[in-house]
Amino acid sequence: MYFSSTIRNITITSKPHLTLCRLQPLSIEHLPTQMVVSLRLPSLTHLLGSPSSSAISKISRRAPVILRRRHHGNYLRPLLLAAAQSTAAQTEDRADSLKKGVQDQVITPRSQDFNAWYLDVIANAELADYGPVRGTMVIRPYGYAIWEAIQDYLNVKFKETGHSNMYFPQFIPYSFIEKEASHVEGFSPELALVTIGGGKELEEKLVVRPTSETIVNHMFTQWIHSYRDLPLLINQWANVTRWEMRTKPFVRTLEFLWQEGHTAHATPEEAENEAIQMIDIYTRFAYEQAAIPVITGRKSRVETFAGACKTYTIEAMMGDKKALQAGTSHNLGQNFSRAFGTQFTDENGQRQHIWQTSWAISTRFVGGIIMTHGDDAGLMLPPKIAPIQVVIVPIWKKDSEKTAVLNAASSVREVLQTAGIKIKLDDSDQRTPGWKFNFWEMKGVPLRIEIGPRDVSSGSVVISRRDVPGKQGKVFGISMEPSVLESYVKDKLDEIQSSLLDRAISFRDSNIVDVNSYDELKSVISQGKWARGPWSASDEDETKVKEETGATIRCFPFEQPEGVKKCLMTGNPAEEVAIFAKSY
Repeated sequence: MYFSSTIRNITITSKPHLTLCRLQPLSIEHLPTQMVVSLRLPSLTHLLGSPSSSAISKISRRAPVILRRRHHGNYLRPLLLAAAQSTAAQTEDRADSLKKGVQDQVITPRSQDFNAWYLDVIANAELADYGPVRGTMVIRPYGYAIWEAIQDYLNVKFKETGHSNMYFPQFIPYSFIEKEASHVEGFSPELALVTIGGGKELEEKLVVRPTSETIVNHMFTQWIHSYRDLPLLINQWANVTRWEMRTKPFVRTLEFLWQEGHTAHATPEEAENEAIQMIDIYTRFAYEQAAIPVITGRKSRVETFAGACKTYTIEAMMGDKKALQAGTSHNLGQNFSRAFGTQFTDENGQRQHIWQTSWAISTRFVGGIIMTHGDDAGLMLPPKIAPIQVVIVPIWKKDSEKTAVLNAASSVREVLQTAGIKIKLDDSDQRTPGWKFNFWEMKGVPLRIEIGPRDVSSGSVVISRRDVPGKQGKVFGISMEPSVLESYVKDKLDEIQSSLLDRAISFRDSNIVDVNSYDELKSVISQGKWARGPWSASDEDETKVKEETGATIRCFPFEQPEGVKKCLMTGNPAEEVAIFAKSY
């Protein structure tokens, strides 16, 4: 089906390219009904406030909203889970609870509907919202703070390894994309194109950056002349546009944020070492900061990045056992340098094409953190990337108790803040302590400190762990003495970081099954698990597996078992095992 409808200044087409034009706006009545899709996740403040009866009625009908793709088209449709699944009486109860200002438990249980749970967590933890253009998202402050934590760690590592940050334009001449054949073939269905600018048709259409290998090579050709100019090691933090047909907040959106590194080298060995070095940095980040036990390895030929010789990847198992490609590093060989004529004069005076790499991690890693660690209560954040590591909830009943409790809470905050701990004092009096407990648990804050009148009298606090629910995770009588409190809190944060990683490793390992035949592989995949088995079959066989099971080769892991192996598909000798899984 082909359609073309103008919304203000943008013309959208279901053909592979997007054309942006300056045209007169049309009223919404003139649009096809399928195009009128401007839905938003309910904000937490709307759900938790005291709205009018008409507003309550709207919330009851709309929240939580889940956007999904129609199987037969390119449109999202709202699924009104709460209203659709509730009886009339339940809907009335929901409205009553909103009138009373009681927190509405709108997070769908993970085991009931993982996708609905994921979207509920994003909405209620205030991580992101839907943008007005289908497939886009607005990253809210709390969600962006997680991305900033990722940036902070990686920026240090990039600079330690000799890379410098810079920035390239987001508009790229279409002729650049066409220069590398496999690159244009791989990205053509996802391109957004600009054909009109300043009210005039452009002489050459422009691509809104899907990735930057082409424009980087254009500039490298101007900057690199001699072996003395190598290696050239750069990185940029930027936005990227890919016209995805199936979107999911953070995981797959039309526009997303990422870092993309690009390097140029004099020899193939240097380029290979660089590609390996960067995937190792991503692996360490995943384990040490995000507490996600990724499997690192090499992509198959079928799954290799368009224009690369080799692609290395980190693959993470989500809570629904699907795989998430969380970061990649590409050895580009001389594919782009030959296409663009990027050469240098070597030490012998000979002209040579440079050898290149590119590597990237994006905001989809935020989605990976949510889906790896979250539970029915909401988000669960590893302390090292949590925007707030500790929240203090002061508790008082009488006005005469308030001042002493708040003074003690402020002192505790100052002690921990001075120690470098990211801390929040929730001293608002519009909500009950119980409401605050649930709210900050849903936001994934690793530790909660409770301070009441008795705690002030005894000079102690109560501390609760987010990763250990209920009484088991609560400890009473922790001294407010600065050195004792600081040491205890830091130790607990370290314990939580380790506990989340250990839990994720156990979950991953218990859901990877070794297989030795195609029948075994199909059985394991049908159970929703990952299959690991010897593989030396053809690209056609790999495609057959995808068509028949929905699973792809996620990678050939760097860590390989020893011994003689036979391909699970053909029975021929195999040097490596591959991991197969369904993925996002």
